[in-house]
Amino acid sequence: MTTFSNPVLRGFNPDPSILRVGDDIYIATSTFEWYPGVQIHQSRDLVHWRLASRPLSRATQLDMRGDPDSCGIWAPDLTHADGRFWLVYTDVKRYGMTTVNGAKGLSLRDFPNFLVTAPTIEGPWSDPVHLNSSGFDPALFHDEDGRSWLLNVRWDHRPGRGRFAGIELQELDRETLCLVGEPQLIYTGTDRGFTEGPHLYRRDGWYHLLVAEGGTGWDHSVVMARARTIAGPYETHPDGAVLSADGARDGALARAGHGDLVTLADGSPWLAYLCGRPLPGLERCVLGRETALQPMRWDADGWLRTLSGDGQPEPAPAAPDLPKHPWPAGPLDDGMWDGRFTSAILPPAFQWLRTPHADRLFSLSARPGYLRLYGRETVGSQFEQALVARRQTHHAWSAETLLDFDPRSFQQAAGLICYYNSTKFHYLLVSEEDGARVLQVMSASPEDPDGTSLITVAMLPAGPIALRAECDGPVLRFSWRAQAQQVWQRVDCVCDASVLSDEVTRPGLPNFTGSFVGMACQDMSGRGTPADFAWFRYAGADDTA
Repeated sequence: MTTFSNPVLRGFNPDPSILRVGDDIYIATSTFEWYPGVQIHQSRDLVHWRLASRPLSRATQLDMRGDPDSCGIWAPDLTHADGRFWLVYTDVKRYGMTTVNGAKGLSLRDFPNFLVTAPTIEGPWSDPVHLNSSGFDPALFHDEDGRSWLLNVRWDHRPGRGRFAGIELQELDRETLCLVGEPQLIYTGTDRGFTEGPHLYRRDGWYHLLVAEGGTGWDHSVVMARARTIAGPYETHPDGAVLSADGARDGALARAGHGDLVTLADGSPWLAYLCGRPLPGLERCVLGRETALQPMRWDADGWLRTLSGDGQPEPAPAAPDLPKHPWPAGPLDDGMWDGRFTSAILPPAFQWLRTPHADRLFSLSARPGYLRLYGRETVGSQFEQALVARRQTHHAWSAETLLDFDPRSFQQAAGLICYYNSTKFHYLLVSEEDGARVLQVMSASPEDPDGTSLITVAMLPAGPIALRAECDGPVLRFSWRAQAQQVWQRVDCVCDASVLSDEVTRPGLPNFTGSFVGMACQDMSGRGTPADFAWFRYAGADDTA
């Protein structure tokens, strides 16, 4: 029996929505504040995946300037009907008060839900149509009778309420792309709470509703219910959770939940779901929430179950009976790209934060052969910060870059950054102090009483400076060297990489993304001083890729 390793989409790739169109299988995942919005991966064998599209890529579709950390694009849902792809998603504009640890006060949030369509997965994707703002995690269901329905979480902001009020349903007119009729509350969930992430299917005369419950932490789960009519009443699966790691805080796959179901051409059901891989002994998932897959079965009683019947995530499930289909690597893909910025196109592994106006942040043509970042706002700005980075996909890895930068003020800085959000990062930067160019380490951590620290670690010679980060689990070390030197000089401090995780947080803040590593530049004087990066190289050093 041939098996494959979970997760199939490694690093920050949460909230999977899975779809089959002919021989092609697609998974859409959340991108939150990272731009462009939504990642869609494609496979033909469920084992080999390629990034096929980032649909929300222009200002008329998406502008997240001002969106708080871990807001922006939540839980996209991808479907296909009438010869086109349909993508619905939330662009969260305000997070409000936390819902964890029994919080019951007023929680005002803004959840506009949108729809875009395209004739092919590559596009062109339409400008968005606003659907509603009553809650998050929208999903479309296209019924056999030609009607379409929108589902989403109903948010109850009032004090003393459950906030996650249940799943509501409303018809969508396919021609006008407008909602018709009134929304109906069709399912309020189980005692696990936090009912979210709805998807609807029809099989053997039943409507099957799949939801996520338990919150997106250790108690996350996939729960199902069914009804004879689309509006219910829905009865919950007799086993409770269809899939869950049941609170486990170690092992290969934890936090399993928020799933979606696909049926292959041979009729076999497969479940895509998010999971986390905690650092051993630390209960911290620095890679964020990732996407896993495993085969399921429909039992004689008409309910969906795992093949083993235990409802547990599988680290190494049996591969489907499909021809192997590895994708040819492009010249800018991992494993092929040499790290030099000689192309006019940014390598697909990289993204930036919030703004559709990338030309304000970086250029690949201003100085040929370099990625130029224009110094903008502070690290962690929710509006315009020049930070270009890629996902960390390993627990042990290294990254290097060569920086050409001549700051004239302490308000100007550029360097190599390990970034989760505005409250969690480690930044090896070049700046200016008292007329001299200096190397500094800036670290932000919720566990630091001061929040953010800044220390000077070296005086720098003239000329380009190479910067390196080496990470092994929770241990992160920085090094540097002048361009002409061969020997790296290790910085005399050790950073805690484990704080760059969902689990380490200031009270009340959302933490739904994952660790990135990349290049950054700030100019708090407002002059836009540029920094030029000749190359960037990332290499995994463990077996988690």
